[in-house]
Amino acid sequence: MTEETSRQRLDELLDEIERAVLGKRDVLEAMVIALVGGGHVLIEDVPGVAKTLMARSLAAATDLSFGRIQFTPDLVPSDITGSALPEPGTHQLVFQPGPVFAHLVLGDEVNRAPPKTQAALLEAMEESQVTVDGVTHHLPDPFMVIATQNPIESDGTYPLPHAQLDRFMFRLRVGPLDAGDEVEILRQRIDRGQDEVDLAVVLDADSVASARKAAEQVGVDDDVLVYAAAVAAATREDPNVDLGVSTRAVVALIRAARARAVVRGRDFVVPDDVKILAPLTFAHRLVMSTEAWVRGVTGQDVIANCLEQVPVPESLTAADRAALSRD
Repeated sequence: MTEETSRQRLDELLDEIERAVLGKRDVLEAMVIALVGGGHVLIEDVPGVAKTLMARSLAAATDLSFGRIQFTPDLVPSDITGSALPEPGTHQLVFQPGPVFAHLVLGDEVNRAPPKTQAALLEAMEESQVTVDGVTHHLPDPFMVIATQNPIESDGTYPLPHAQLDRFMFRLRVGPLDAGDEVEILRQRIDRGQDEVDLAVVLDADSVASARKAAEQVGVDDDVLVYAAAVAAATREDPNVDLGVSTRAVVALIRAARARAVVRGRDFVVPDDVKILAPLTFAHRLVMSTEAWVRGVTGQDVIANCLEQVPVPESLTAADRAALSRD
């Protein structure tokens, strides 16, 4: 697909999902960027803001197979990955895939399972495979995890291990709707006569794979790479932070920036791609100091400060600026 065709198809995808999820195009665009960039998404927000609906709608509009895992305290790793079970009649052990064997996997309330169970996703998220009883099984391509968690309840929950947080490209917050969008949702629900919105398929798995290949062809100027690395370095020097972002995080940021360029119909990354996506990519990866936590300083605050400190490169060509005027 050309840059213009990619943008048109991805715009159509966002328009279709927005039929089910009104007023949150920025969040939906971030999810599509993660899909094109080969990343995973953690959506952290209160109940009732359409976190699950977003994941299901993305799967429906892309014709991707969809698996849902409801994380609970009694969930065990084999409930996610699958296990070898005796085959009737022969009693031979045959591997039965778990719900992680889908293109798009929703991990609902992922922080309600103990760390051992959460760890079952680590290999899947990093290598798109799972190993059961010493045998490696490859997951569908493309593969994406969208996990949700509720930030206002702590009873019966477990904090996500840092190694797992580091595997999420983005952490997103949905936020409340404005009154106008809320009224429109009510009006459309009454007119529709049912809860479900029937979405048309806009992209298939092959189209998603093509968009990912297009992202790999997006050019990145050295100045942009230096800028991204400088922002990452600033997080490691911030006095509010015990552990700054990893190299994996910087790689994820550039992957996301290239994917955003595809979504916006460009074949090059601009500094604004990095600046806009850095808070989504970096903030959840920071380990804040105890003093900062007591003072209420958040990862978002640190990233905002780092972006303010690090000068933005200004090395765009005339052609680049012309393309940005259409962005």
